[in-house]
Formats: sequence, structure tokens, C-alpha cells
Amino acid sequence: MQTTVEKSEHLSAQTFQMNIQQVEEHYQTDLNKGLTQAEAEKRLQADGKDKLIEGKRKTVFGMFIEQFQDFLIIVLMVAAIISGAMGETSDAILILVIVVVNAIIGVVQENKAENSMEALKKMTMPLAKVIRDGTENIIEAENLVVGDVVLLDAGDYVSADGRIFDVASLQIQESALTGESLPVTKDIAVLSDPETSLGDRVNMVYMSSLVTFGRGKFVVTKTGMNTEIGKIAGMLQTTETVATPLQKKLNELGKILAIGALIACGVIFATDIFRGKNVLETFLVAVSLAVAAIPEGLPAIVTVVLALGTQRLVEKNAIVRKLPAVETLGSASVICSDKTGTLTQNKMTIVRVFAEGEPKSAEDFKSREDLNAHERLLTTIGMLSNDASINEENGEWVEIGDPTEVAFVAFSKRLGIDKEDVLANMPRVGELPFDSDRKLMTTLHQSEDIYYSFTKGAPDEIINLSTHYYKDGEILPITDAYKETVMQINTNLGDEALRVLGLAYKPFNIMPKIEHNSLEQDLVFVGLMGMIDPPREEVKLSIKECHEAGIHTVMITGDHKNTAIAIAKDLNIYNEGNQALSGVELEKMSGEELMDNIEETTVYARVSPEHKVRIVDAWQKKSGVVAMTGDGVNDAPALKKADIGCAMGITGTDVSKEASDIVLTDDNFATIVSAVKEGRGIFENIRKAVHFLLSCNIAEILIIFTATILNWERPLLPTHILWINLVTDSLPALALGMEKASSDIMSQKPRDPKSSIFADGLGSRIVLHGVMLTIISLGVFYYGYTTYGVAEARTMIFAVLGLSQLTHVLNAKAGRKTVFTDQLFENKFLWGAIGISGFLQLIVVLLPFTHSVFSVTYLNSKEWLIVAAASFAPLIIVELGKLLIRPFRKEVKVS
Repeated sequence: MQTTVEKSEHLSAQTFQMNIQQVEEHYQTDLNKGLTQAEAEKRLQADGKDKLIEGKRKTVFGMFIEQFQDFLIIVLMVAAIISGAMGETSDAILILVIVVVNAIIGVVQENKAENSMEALKKMTMPLAKVIRDGTENIIEAENLVVGDVVLLDAGDYVSADGRIFDVASLQIQESALTGESLPVTKDIAVLSDPETSLGDRVNMVYMSSLVTFGRGKFVVTKTGMNTEIGKIAGMLQTTETVATPLQKKLNELGKILAIGALIACGVIFATDIFRGKNVLETFLVAVSLAVAAIPEGLPAIVTVVLALGTQRLVEKNAIVRKLPAVETLGSASVICSDKTGTLTQNKMTIVRVFAEGEPKSAEDFKSREDLNAHERLLTTIGMLSNDASINEENGEWVEIGDPTEVAFVAFSKRLGIDKEDVLANMPRVGELPFDSDRKLMTTLHQSEDIYYSFTKGAPDEIINLSTHYYKDGEILPITDAYKETVMQINTNLGDEALRVLGLAYKPFNIMPKIEHNSLEQDLVFVGLMGMIDPPREEVKLSIKECHEAGIHTVMITGDHKNTAIAIAKDLNIYNEGNQALSGVELEKMSGEELMDNIEETTVYARVSPEHKVRIVDAWQKKSGVVAMTGDGVNDAPALKKADIGCAMGITGTDVSKEASDIVLTDDNFATIVSAVKEGRGIFENIRKAVHFLLSCNIAEILIIFTATILNWERPLLPTHILWINLVTDSLPALALGMEKASSDIMSQKPRDPKSSIFADGLGSRIVLHGVMLTIISLGVFYYGYTTYGVAEARTMIFAVLGLSQLTHVLNAKAGRKTVFTDQLFENKFLWGAIGISGFLQLIVVLLPFTHSVFSVTYLNSKEWLIVAAASFAPLIIVELGKLLIRPFRKEVKVS
């Protein structure tokens, strides 16, 4: 959508490339008088309000209905309806309760997932100061139009995108939009390069950014959805939510189970009808078997396991907003991380100090006693020639001011030098504020009868204004050789991606005039101080763990390329063989070129929101499961596009939080490692539950199927099947979800998102174990039938199938490892489930009043001995198999 002004004339150059006169002509305005009220109303009518258009929101009811779209849930609903129609009311009600509870939990967790637009709207400023008809007015920001002349002062939010034409030390914080941690000093100069990135367009302002210092005026060039933040809003509306790996695998499982159950039941029904058996009874058996074949407990188990994982992550400083997000992060193969505030501390910190000789590390100074006289003077100048402060409020230290200036005050405070104490003896009596033309800031202080001007600024400006330099307590005339030495050190520090400032002073015997020619001429050069937004201390270890876990770590930032590379090298994200790309370089690459370079590129600098989405998309096309971390508005589209979005809880904007799946409450990259481990453990436990449930269900199907084909008496009645399926299956399967993650789980490679839930031999183990349970059960039935009769045989197979599943659950718990380890009794919930289910199974067989309900009879001691032996057989057989196979099989690690 273009505004009426933009439609009227082809824009041959971008606005930041225009001079002031061209801007005035193109946007048909008057920089002195602004628009007329009539013209403004005309443009407002044509172009619409300066606000973000909200996309269509999901209702709570809509979210509830969506919970029933999974194939497995649909199959369960059909099974419940058929069960109800056949008179199995209790079974139908139980299935429906499970499904509805799952849906309610899903809605509660996802209710805030579509609130990104609301958060964006909160960020916009409700009022704006404009010039119309030659007079200054305060209007509602949504009534701004293209061509309006807007005034800015410190503390104002920018209400629209625009071209600056007048500045006075104007600095604007754009980190939420660009990702750069420092405020941007604005200028009115024309930028000639048409490929200038968003963060480098110093003659432009953007909606939702904050004025931190100075004042200025700009012409509105974009409003509403046409602004840069409006583009992000549009991307949030159009970005599709990707199904998680867990959702995909459960849908796949549901289809396999449904098709298999229908085929088996169809064959059984057709065979019995062909043999002339009762139609109604045969249909009831087929339906019961179909219900048994579908593990209706699985969705509940998955939901509970995910919810428990969510609670554990809350204790580890991660809030999960969408349940499947935990498991998805466990399968992450790529973490695309924002630099500022995520990998770094989002706090400028002095790291290098040059007074004389070679620059020293700031870590060399532990207290004021470690400073010599020269270094103490340098520290004092940095501390006093700024407006920042660090104050204690409610037991916490609050930093106020520009991040660069805060760095000087924080450095002094760490050494035990308090700014207020120094000011008490050396009060400020004058100042020259920072100016983007001078690139300097100077404060004037009085100490008894002497006055001192303290100046900080760009090193080249400071050295050029200095006629002397300080050394060993002496003031010496500056030489060209000394200047070259200083500038070389400045270059070296800059190569380390440090922001370097020079510091100087000048003494006066009488109160000087507060002007540039007086205070900032003939200075005494004192030294340089270099600062950077440093990496978080714990992040290196976290990234190392990610590498060991086979996870690619990628840095995506709005900062300059050399700064990004320096941080990335320090964190071992950028190593030999890796490459870094700027947003301009990325823009020139085709999709195919990006795909070819995506695995070697570990750093992206000066990127736009569109670039971030493109990077995430490229990794996803490479079959990567992508986690994206971030805290700014500029991260929101990529957070939503990624398989898993992780927003920062402290520094994160509302927009990034609302677009995310997980919020890290401590803004700590290391928390992601805990979440990855939790996620991997959850999927491991879900696989254990699937192993147990399906092998048991396969056994139930094969028992009926085999008996039908062989034309035996029915070994199990519908009540037997449903009882075993609902009582002895569900509790142990749920308890498997309480298992602790394997100790080596973070040394395993990420799962291939394309791989089946049955990968790594799980499918074959399920089938083999199902066949094993079938053979054991039918063997007991055959013995009982030929020895005692059909009533005893049915009772024996009913008891064996229920109890053998309770020993078989230990096989599912151990997987390929032996059951008999020190972890055997670690899961108390599992042993509790085995005890309860076993007790209920025995009650049904032993108590007289349940005999008629379940069509069972009393068993003698020999029959019980056979039942006991058969019940323990699955555990013994599987353990012997592991013992025989283990020497010939190489252990394959999968997560």
C-alpha cells in the first residue's frame, strides 16, 4: 500500500538519499509551517490512520475446536461414538473426558499466542507534537499523515517513520527494531549509498523508537502499516505457524494405528460372519478390538508429560507458553540467537584502559588502590564528563543514562570510587553537551580555586585538539610520533570490536567561558578507554554443550560485522572455516546461494527482520528444527516463523514475548540448554510410552486375530480387552513419562525431523515384543483350554495378559539397556502404577462378585503358578535377548 503522496510521483531515490529540499518537494510540505489542517485531513482520509491494522484474531472457541483436528483425536472420537452406540457407555465417556481435558489444557496454554498485534499497538505513542498552519500542536499520533512536520524531545517515542531535517545532539534508541544496543546519533546529511542498512540510516527515524537525548524535527514519510514496524506487524500476521515435530509424529502414528486397526477388525469381522457366527456379537468384538488398538491414553500421557516438563522448566527460569514447544526444543538442530541481550549482557562495559605504555585489561584493576595517579585521573575524567548515574532503589542498583556513559560510572563504582562523593569535592559548574558535529562532551568542575574542563569523545578529535599529554605526573608537549602511537592503539582496540573514547582535560585559574573555543582547545591528552557489550560468562559453556549435542549455534544481530565476529570468536561460534554475512551481502544472495552457504555461515550482521525470517526459512528447508532466540521487535517475525521461538523475559519486548513459544525469565542463553535436555528427555519418555502401549495393543489384536483365523474359541471377551486397555495399560504408560532423562542424552545428535517416531529400531521392537506377548498368552490359553476348559483358559489368558504387561513395562523403560541397573527403582511413580494396576487385575480375578461381570472363574494353585511364570516371561526373554545380542551390536545413540 502506498500513500497518496508516493503515488503521485515515482520515487527515483530512497528518502535517506534526498537532500532537505528534495524531501520538502517530494512530500509536498513546508518545513517551516508544516501542512495546512485541510491538507492533513485530506491525506488522513485518503491514507488512513497512523496505526497498525490488527489481523483476524482467534477466538477461545476457535482455539478449542482446533484441538480436535489431530488425526489421533479424530479416531478416538469416532471410537467413543461407536462404543457408546454399542452400549459401552463407560468406555465412551472415559475417552471423551480424556479428549476434552486435552483440549482445555491446550486452549489455556495457547490463549496468548496470537497477542502480538496488541503488544505492538501498546508500543506506539498516543500523542505527537506537530507543526500545522505554522503553529505547534499536540495531536493524537494516529492522526499523523505523510508530510507532517513532527518535533522530538528527549523521552519522546517516535510516532511514525520520517526524514530528519533539524537536529540538536539527537540520539535515538532503536535496539528493539535494529538489535543494536547503543543509541544512534542522528544527522541530517544525505546518505548516498542506496544499500545503506536500516541501522545505518542516521538521517531517518522510525516508529516505536525512543529519543534518549537532544531534540530534532522530521518530516513524516511513512505511517501505519507502511512503517518499518508496520512491515513487522504484517509479517506477524502472514507468517504461518509450523506444526511441531511431536504433532507431526502423533498424526503419523494416529493414521498408522487407525488403518491397521480397521484392516485387522475388518478381517476378523468378515471371517466370523463367513463362519456363521452371531453378527451383533462379532461386531461388538470387532469394535472392542478397534477401541483397544487405539491407545486412547496416549494423548493424555503426552499432555501430562509435557505439562510436567513445563513445571520443571519454570524452576529453571523458562516459561512455556505452548505445551509442544518443550519437546520441539529437544529436537532442535539449530539455535539462531540474537546477540544483544541474549549472548551478551546488553550492558556496555569498560574492558581496556590505555594511560601509558600498552593498554591494560580492565580486569587488572580490582580496587582504587590498583590505579596509579595517571589511571586514576583517566577514570575520574570518564566518570565526571557524563550525565549517567547508578542509584540504589529498593535494594537494587538502577542505571540511568546513556549506556556508554553508564559504563564509565560502573567502572569507577566497581573500583570503589563513587561519583557523588567526587562531585561533592569537585562540583560541576558548567558543561558543553555532546554534539554529533563536535563528537565531544565537556564538563567544567571547580576544585577550590582551580577549574578543570574534562572532555571525552572520538579519539581522533581529542588527539587533534590536544597540545600536551600527561605522563608520570608531568604535562609534556605532544609530538607527531606520540599522536601516531595513540591512533595506532585506537586502531588496534577498534579491531577488537571495542568502542573507543579519548579523554583529556584542561586547567583554568579563573572561571572560563562555557564555549567550545575556550574549553575544548589546547587540551592535555590523558588516555583511551575501550568498551564493549561483553558476552555472558555462562554462555561459552552453554554453546560448548550445544556443539557436543550436535546443535548449530548461529548469531544474528543488528550490530556491525566486525563487532559481531569479535563476540562470536570469543564464544566459539565463529571458528576457522566459518563465514559471516552482512545484511547487504545477504540481500544480494539468491535463495539457492543462501542454501549453499547456510551451514558454514555462523554470523549475520546488520540484518533486517525480513533477513532473519529468510535465514530461519533456509535452515528449515535444510530440514533443520530451528530455535530462534531474541528480545526485540525486530526478532518477532523470526520467533514466530521458527519451529520454536524463545523470547527474553527481562529485556524482551511484549511483541517478542507474544510471538514466542518459550520465555526465558533470566534472559540467559544457558537456560536453553536446560530446555533442550528437558525436551529430549520428554521425547525419550514418549517413545517409551509408545513402545509399551503399542506392543501391548498389538498383542491384543494378534491374540484375537490368530484365534479367529485358527477358528479357536474366543480367548478374550470385549470386557477383557477394554479392562486391560484402560486399567493395566494407562497407569504404567503415564508413569513412564516420569522417567529421568538418560545421563548421556546431551551427547547425542539431534533427531532427524523427517525420521519416524519408530526410528532406531523402535518399530521392530514394538512388533517383536507384541508377538512375544501374543505367543506367551496364546500358549497359556491353549494349555488351559486343552487341560481344564474354556472358562479356566479365558481366566488364565486374561490374568496373564494383564500381569505380563506390568513386567513388560520394565522392558519399555530400559530400551536397549538392561533393566537391572541402579536406576531400576528410581522411578517411584512407575512402581506405584505397577502395584495399583496389578492389584486391580488380581481383584477382578479373585473376588467372587466380579466373576459374572468379567466372565472369569476361580484358578487353582497350579494354574496360578503357570500365570505367574508366564507373567514374568517377557522380562526374562527380553533380557536374555539383550545379553546375547549386545556383543554383536554397536550402540547407536539417538535422542
